Amino acid sequence: MEVQVADGPTARLRPTLTREVAPLEPILLSFDVFGTLISVRDGSYGVFRSILADCARTDVRVQDFWEYWEERNIAHYWEPYRPYKEICELSLGEAFAHFGIRGNPSLIRRYFDAFRGFELYPDVLPTLDVLGRRHRLAIVSNIDDDLLVATPLGREFDLVCTAERARGYKPDGTLFRYLMAHSGVSRDEILHVGQSQFTDMVGGKPLGLTIAWINRRGVDLHPSVPRPDFIFADIASLIPLLDGRAIRNG
Repeated sequence: MEVQVADGPTARLRPTLTREVAPLEPILLSFDVFGTLISVRDGSYGVFRSILADCARTDVRVQDFWEYWEERNIAHYWEPYRPYKEICELSLGEAFAHFGIRGNPSLIRRYFDAFRGFELYPDVLPTLDVLGRRHRLAIVSNIDDDLLVATPLGREFDLVCTAERARGYKPDGTLFRYLMAHSGVSRDEILHVGQSQFTDMVGGKPLGLTIAWINRRGVDLHPSVPRPDFIFADIASLIPLLDGRAIRNG
Protein backbone atom coordinates (compact mmCIF):
# COMPACT_ATOMS: atom_id res chain seq x y z
CA MET A 1 0.00 0.00 0.00
CA GLU A 2 1.10 3.60 -0.52
CA VAL A 3 0.45 6.74 1.52
CA GLN A 4 1.40 10.38 1.14
CA VAL A 5 4.02 11.70 3.55
CA ALA A 6 5.95 14.94 3.94
CA ASP A 7 9.33 15.35 2.33
CA GLY A 8 11.42 18.42 3.19
CA PRO A 9 10.46 21.81 4.59
CA THR A 10 7.85 22.59 1.96
CA ALA A 11 6.29 19.13 2.34
CA ARG A 12 5.69 18.41 -1.33
CA LEU A 13 3.77 15.14 -1.45
CA ARG A 14 5.33 11.97 -2.79
CA PRO A 15 4.21 8.35 -2.69
CA THR A 16 6.14 6.00 -0.44
CA LEU A 17 5.74 2.43 0.73
CA THR A 18 4.30 2.02 4.20
CA ARG A 19 5.92 0.15 7.03
CA GLU A 20 4.36 -1.31 10.13
CA VAL A 21 4.20 1.09 13.08
CA ALA A 22 2.31 1.05 16.34
CA PRO A 23 -1.27 2.09 15.63
CA LEU A 24 -2.66 5.35 16.88
CA GLU A 25 -5.35 4.83 19.48
CA PRO A 26 -7.45 8.01 19.46
CA ILE A 27 -10.85 7.86 21.06
CA LEU A 28 -12.16 10.88 19.17
CA LEU A 29 -11.61 11.75 15.51
CA SER A 30 -12.46 15.36 14.71
CA PHE A 31 -12.98 16.54 11.14
CA ASP A 32 -12.87 19.85 9.38
CA VAL A 33 -15.94 20.03 7.14
CA PHE A 34 -15.54 22.35 4.15
CA GLY A 35 -12.72 21.16 1.94
CA THR A 36 -12.17 17.96 3.93
CA LEU A 37 -15.61 16.32 3.83
CA ILE A 38 -17.44 18.75 1.53
CA SER A 39 -16.13 19.77 -1.91
CA VAL A 40 -16.68 23.45 -1.19
CA ARG A 41 -14.64 24.97 -4.01
CA ASP A 42 -16.33 22.97 -6.75
CA GLY A 43 -19.65 23.49 -5.03
CA SER A 44 -19.39 27.26 -4.89
CA TYR A 45 -17.46 28.30 -8.01
CA GLY A 46 -20.73 28.54 -9.92
CA VAL A 47 -22.10 31.01 -7.37
CA PHE A 48 -19.02 33.19 -7.60
CA ARG A 49 -19.10 33.07 -11.40
CA SER A 50 -22.66 34.37 -11.26
CA ILE A 51 -21.57 37.18 -8.93
CA LEU A 52 -18.75 38.16 -11.27
CA ALA A 53 -21.11 38.00 -14.24
CA ASP A 54 -23.62 40.31 -12.55
CA CYS A 55 -20.76 42.75 -11.96
CA ALA A 56 -19.80 42.53 -15.65
CA ARG A 57 -16.39 41.09 -14.75
CA THR A 58 -16.29 37.67 -16.34
CA ASP A 59 -12.68 38.47 -17.21
CA VAL A 60 -11.70 37.74 -13.59
CA ARG A 61 -10.70 34.12 -13.04
CA VAL A 62 -13.14 32.71 -10.51
CA GLN A 63 -10.53 30.53 -8.81
CA ASP A 64 -8.32 33.57 -8.13
CA PHE A 65 -11.26 35.59 -6.88
CA TRP A 66 -12.42 32.75 -4.61
CA GLU A 67 -8.96 32.21 -3.09
CA TYR A 68 -8.53 35.89 -2.31
CA TRP A 69 -11.97 35.98 -0.73
CA GLU A 70 -11.08 32.95 1.41
CA GLU A 71 -7.77 34.52 2.46
CA ARG A 72 -9.70 37.53 3.72
CA ASN A 73 -12.10 35.25 5.60
CA ILE A 74 -9.18 33.61 7.39
CA ALA A 75 -7.64 36.98 8.22
CA HIS A 76 -10.89 38.02 9.91
CA TYR A 77 -11.01 34.78 11.93
CA TRP A 78 -8.22 36.25 14.07
CA GLU A 79 -10.32 39.26 15.04
CA PRO A 80 -12.94 39.52 17.81
CA TYR A 81 -15.76 37.12 17.04
CA ARG A 82 -18.39 37.95 14.48
CA PRO A 83 -20.65 35.46 12.67
CA TYR A 84 -19.30 33.65 9.64
CA LYS A 85 -21.93 35.17 7.38
CA GLU A 86 -20.84 38.67 8.37
CA ILE A 87 -17.22 37.78 7.69
CA CYS A 88 -18.07 36.39 4.26
CA GLU A 89 -19.90 39.56 3.28
CA LEU A 90 -17.07 41.75 4.54
CA SER A 91 -14.52 39.65 2.64
CA LEU A 92 -16.56 39.83 -0.56
CA GLY A 93 -16.43 43.62 -0.39
CA GLU A 94 -12.66 43.41 0.08
CA ALA A 95 -12.34 41.04 -2.88
CA PHE A 96 -14.34 43.44 -5.03
CA ALA A 97 -11.97 46.25 -4.06
CA HIS A 98 -8.87 44.12 -4.67
CA PHE A 99 -9.96 43.20 -8.20
CA GLY A 100 -11.33 46.66 -9.00
CA ILE A 101 -14.93 45.46 -9.19
CA ARG A 102 -18.00 47.54 -8.46
CA GLY A 103 -20.39 45.18 -6.72
CA ASN A 104 -22.73 44.80 -3.77
CA PRO A 105 -21.31 42.58 -1.01
CA SER A 106 -24.85 41.42 -0.18
CA LEU A 107 -24.54 39.18 -3.25
CA ILE A 108 -22.80 36.74 -0.89
CA ARG A 109 -26.27 35.48 0.03
CA ARG A 110 -26.11 33.36 -3.11
CA TYR A 111 -23.22 31.47 -1.52
CA PHE A 112 -25.25 30.79 1.62
CA ASP A 113 -28.15 29.57 -0.50
CA ALA A 114 -25.81 27.07 -2.19
CA PHE A 115 -25.03 25.11 0.99
CA ARG A 116 -27.96 22.73 0.54
CA GLY A 117 -26.52 21.65 -2.79
CA PHE A 118 -22.96 21.01 -1.62
CA GLU A 119 -21.63 17.49 -2.14
CA LEU A 120 -19.44 15.19 -0.08
CA TYR A 121 -16.23 13.80 -1.55
CA PRO A 122 -16.86 10.20 -2.65
CA ASP A 123 -14.61 8.66 0.03
CA VAL A 124 -16.32 10.40 2.96
CA LEU A 125 -19.33 8.29 3.92
CA PRO A 126 -17.67 4.88 3.41
CA THR A 127 -14.66 6.01 5.44
CA LEU A 128 -16.70 7.53 8.25
CA ASP A 129 -18.84 4.40 8.42
CA VAL A 130 -15.70 2.30 9.02
CA LEU A 131 -14.09 4.72 11.46
CA GLY A 132 -17.31 5.26 13.38
CA ARG A 133 -17.36 1.62 14.45
CA ARG A 134 -14.31 2.12 16.67
CA HIS A 135 -14.09 5.85 17.30
CA ARG A 136 -16.27 8.75 18.29
CA LEU A 137 -16.58 11.25 15.45
CA ALA A 138 -16.71 15.05 15.74
CA ILE A 139 -16.85 17.96 13.34
CA VAL A 140 -14.99 21.22 13.92
CA SER A 141 -15.95 24.01 11.55
CA ASN A 142 -15.49 27.74 11.11
CA ILE A 143 -19.21 28.13 10.42
CA ASP A 144 -22.56 29.38 11.68
CA ASP A 145 -24.92 26.74 13.00
CA ASP A 146 -27.67 27.38 10.45
CA LEU A 147 -25.29 26.91 7.52
CA LEU A 148 -23.99 23.66 9.00
CA VAL A 149 -27.56 22.42 9.42
CA ALA A 150 -28.18 23.22 5.74
CA THR A 151 -25.10 21.22 4.68
CA PRO A 152 -25.90 17.63 3.51
CA LEU A 153 -23.41 15.69 5.63
CA GLY A 154 -25.27 12.41 5.32
CA ARG A 155 -24.77 11.22 8.91
CA GLU A 156 -24.82 12.22 12.55
CA PHE A 157 -21.73 13.07 14.59
CA ASP A 158 -21.04 12.50 18.26
CA LEU A 159 -19.84 16.07 18.82
CA VAL A 160 -20.44 19.24 16.82
CA CYS A 161 -18.10 22.21 17.30
CA THR A 162 -18.81 25.39 15.37
CA ALA A 163 -17.42 28.90 15.50
CA GLU A 164 -20.85 30.10 16.59
CA ARG A 165 -20.84 27.78 19.61
CA ALA A 166 -17.23 28.52 20.52
CA ARG A 167 -17.57 32.26 19.81
CA GLY A 168 -14.33 32.06 17.88
CA TYR A 169 -12.49 30.36 15.04
CA LYS A 170 -9.68 27.87 14.52
CA PRO A 171 -6.55 29.94 13.78
CA ASP A 172 -6.17 31.47 17.25
CA GLY A 173 -7.09 28.18 18.89
CA THR A 174 -10.51 29.21 20.22
CA LEU A 175 -12.46 26.57 18.33
CA PHE A 176 -9.92 23.85 19.15
CA ARG A 177 -10.05 24.73 22.83
CA TYR A 178 -13.82 24.35 22.61
CA LEU A 179 -13.29 20.91 21.03
CA MET A 180 -10.96 19.82 23.82
CA ALA A 181 -13.21 21.19 26.55
CA HIS A 182 -16.27 19.34 25.24
CA SER A 183 -14.65 16.13 23.98
CA GLY A 184 -14.62 14.29 27.29
CA VAL A 185 -11.17 12.89 26.47
CA SER A 186 -7.59 14.08 26.82
CA ARG A 187 -5.80 16.03 24.12
CA ASP A 188 -3.69 12.98 23.27
CA GLU A 189 -6.83 10.94 22.63
CA ILE A 190 -7.92 13.24 19.78
CA LEU A 191 -6.84 13.01 16.14
CA HIS A 192 -7.88 16.07 14.16
CA VAL A 193 -8.30 15.74 10.41
CA GLY A 194 -8.37 18.84 8.23
CA GLN A 195 -7.43 20.38 4.89
CA SER A 196 -6.58 23.97 5.80
CA GLN A 197 -2.99 24.84 6.53
CA PHE A 198 -3.88 28.26 7.88
CA THR A 199 -6.72 27.19 10.15
CA ASP A 200 -6.31 23.50 11.04
CA MET A 201 -2.53 23.38 11.44
CA VAL A 202 -1.96 26.97 12.53
CA GLY A 203 -4.66 26.67 15.17
CA GLY A 204 -4.28 23.06 16.27
CA LYS A 205 -0.57 22.24 16.35
CA PRO A 206 0.44 24.94 18.89
CA LEU A 207 -2.11 23.39 21.27
CA GLY A 208 -0.42 20.01 20.93
CA LEU A 209 -3.12 18.30 18.88
CA THR A 210 -2.22 15.40 16.60
CA ILE A 211 -3.22 16.44 13.09
CA ALA A 212 -3.63 14.63 9.78
CA TRP A 213 -3.55 17.05 6.87
CA ILE A 214 -5.87 16.00 4.05
CA ASN A 215 -4.15 17.58 1.10
CA ARG A 216 -6.68 16.79 -1.61
CA ARG A 217 -5.34 19.54 -3.90
CA GLY A 218 -1.70 18.48 -3.65
CA VAL A 219 -0.39 21.91 -2.60
CA ASP A 220 2.90 22.63 -0.86
CA LEU A 221 3.01 23.21 2.86
CA HIS A 222 3.77 26.88 3.49
CA PRO A 223 7.06 27.35 5.40
CA SER A 224 5.29 29.37 8.11
CA VAL A 225 2.83 26.59 8.93
CA PRO A 226 3.53 24.02 11.68
CA ARG A 227 4.07 20.60 10.16
CA PRO A 228 1.23 18.13 10.62
CA ASP A 229 1.79 14.65 11.99
CA PHE A 230 0.46 12.97 8.85
CA ILE A 231 -0.27 14.02 5.28
CA PHE A 232 -2.75 12.19 3.08
CA ALA A 233 -4.45 12.85 -0.22
CA ASP A 234 -7.87 11.68 1.04
CA ILE A 235 -9.60 10.60 4.21
CA ALA A 236 -9.79 6.94 3.16
CA SER A 237 -6.08 6.82 4.05
CA LEU A 238 -7.05 7.22 7.69
CA ILE A 239 -8.18 3.60 7.82
CA PRO A 240 -4.70 2.08 7.39
CA LEU A 241 -3.26 4.84 9.57
CA LEU A 242 -5.43 3.77 12.47
CA ASP A 243 -4.64 0.13 11.77
CA GLY A 244 -0.93 0.89 12.16
CA ARG A 245 0.03 0.58 8.52
CA ALA A 246 1.09 4.17 7.77
CA ILE A 247 4.07 6.38 8.52
CA ARG A 248 4.18 9.26 10.96
CA ASN A 249 5.43 12.50 9.40
CA GLY A 250 8.81 13.60 10.59
